[in-house]
Amino acid sequence: MKNIAIIISVLCAQLWNAQNVYLSKVEKTNDNSDKFFYKKEDAATDAVYLGEIEVQGFSKDDAVVFSMVYKKGKEIGANTFTLKPFENIDGTPQSFNPANYKIALYYTPKDKLAAQHGDLYLFASSEKKQKISVNKEDYTLSPRSFLKFKTVPGEVYTISTKKLLGSTIKIQPKAGDDNQYFQVSALKVKPDTSGVGGLNLKSGDIIGLEKSYAEFLSLIYKEEKAQ
Repeated sequence: MKNIAIIISVLCAQLWNAQNVYLSKVEKTNDNSDKFFYKKEDAATDAVYLGEIEVQGFSKDDAVVFSMVYKKGKEIGANTFTLKPFENIDGTPQSFNPANYKIALYYTPKDKLAAQHGDLYLFASSEKKQKISVNKEDYTLSPRSFLKFKTVPGEVYTISTKKLLGSTIKIQPKAGDDNQYFQVSALKVKPDTSGVGGLNLKSGDIIGLEKSYAEFLSLIYKEEKAQ
């Protein structure tokens, strides 16, 4: 009986963390070979709406969720995306729920994508809070949150995890450089080698993120204001 109880509890835990990512609506498809998958700007009027993805069930592994969302988006030729909030009865948007949300899919011509540069993003892990230091200014990142800094070209930014044997990196953005994205993790994170977007540039517990994955995190994580 004890073994049966253990098996049932394990199955329940798996069901609780089960993730279902599917195309809930397909308005049209688009034929393109774009590998990128970026967040759509609100002002992007040339974006063509293609359909929607619904994510059901909570998962701590956001890289796996992104991989599934990416593949579903590419099935209909999407290269940009945005969050589509569920609505209350009165039409107001509901608060974001990481266990159930919708993503609207679009195709945006490459020449209509707005250039994004001069910002530094620091993401927490999905599970644990993390203390960090940016140019000797201390911050505590809550799980599933991020900080965004406007950088000054030529200035050196020192990012540290403030732990014994923790990581420290220095970056010095140049004028016109693309945004830079890092995840500061209290856990061991393996880099993604699929080539479809994920983690790379690992440096201890500070990991450089590929842009598509980072922009997905900025959609489902909460921004905390940097002082």
